[in-house]
Amino acid sequence: MLDISPALLIITALVFLFLLITLNKILYRPLLEFMQKRDDSIASDYENAGKNSSDVEAYHKEAEQIIREAKAEAGAIRAQAIEAARENMIKKIEQRKAELEEEYTAFLEGLETERTEFKNSLLSHMPQYKESIKAKLNQI
Repeated sequence: MLDISPALLIITALVFLFLLITLNKILYRPLLEFMQKRDDSIASDYENAGKNSSDVEAYHKEAEQIIREAKAEAGAIRAQAIEAARENMIKKIEQRKAELEEEYTAFLEGLETERTEFKNSLLSHMPQYKESIKAKLNQI
């Protein structure tokens, strides 16, 4: 019923082998090479992402260090400014104290002069006061 023709069987096998070889060269090898390149590219990108992550972390630490240094420098500048202001205020206070001391000394000298003048005035008017007191006592 079925007749198997050996020539046809050999030709079919040859066509099948030719088709396998052709497809392997044209389709499968380029497709496998593309997939391998894509896998290599993904692995390379993943590795670069890890490097970028470590670079970002290093930059972050460097930025934190710079911020710490800037804060320390700002604190030192602030301390210097406070100390300079304190010294300036101490100088002004000392200068004002000296001025007030001079004014006080001048006031005391003026007061002493006035006291002396008042005493002399009282002494010069002493006879008049005595007579006035005697007159008042006589009236009593």
